[in-house]
Amino acid sequence: MKTLPKAPFFETGVKSYIYGDDVLKYAKAVDEAAIKYEIDVLFIAPYTDIRRVIENTEKIIVTAPYMDTLRPGRGIADILPEAIKASGAKGVILNHCEKVMSLPAIKQTIDRANELELFTFACADSLIEAKAIAQFHPDIINPEPSELIGTVNASDISYVKETLKLIKGMFPDILVEQAAGITNGAQVYELLMIGNDGVGSASGILKSPDPIATLHDMLSNVKRAKDDLCKHKMQS
Repeated sequence: MKTLPKAPFFETGVKSYIYGDDVLKYAKAVDEAAIKYEIDVLFIAPYTDIRRVIENTEKIIVTAPYMDTLRPGRGIADILPEAIKASGAKGVILNHCEKVMSLPAIKQTIDRANELELFTFACADSLIEAKAIAQFHPDIINPEPSELIGTVNASDISYVKETLKLIKGMFPDILVEQAAGITNGAQVYELLMIGNDGVGSASGILKSPDPIATLHDMLSNVKRAKDDLCKHKMQS
């Protein structure tokens, strides 16, 4: 059975901003915050740190940054899906702008991940690409324009609402996350309150003057949104 995050959730990772022991230090801080605010957090770990992060954390859902579709055997430099599963990771990122994939490759990778009960988190650069990828039924779609990733410019709210309407209109069970240009908790809260299942940030945290304070600002706002959404549901 797949391990999927419960909405509203948060997602973060390190990309190549930090490495080595700093990855574990950050993962532990994220794990502590996830426990404190009682929310699910996806943590995208470098391959070299997946097992170590898993063995030293409790709540975060560790996710691999990519995988290939080969099967056990030859393939010395490829990322074997079975090895991702054996490492303890629960899911895999597909088609990030820093590792772009063709549509056939995305479909094949989703199928391989499903064989191993790994969840798939697919990035889409546009409404057109989001619509195409949704037809392959990944578990999560992150419809973020590539030009905004790693910047301080978030997606326009009208674009966010349009992506939500498109994806949820096709498959209501696909989780939708927004992540481009997120730098503060207020953005996190707003995006969750308009219907997104999750919000993510990597550079917005790690490039901030105080990454741990920024992390807590964002996760506390996931908790605030979770509580407010629950209240609204009970009142309706």
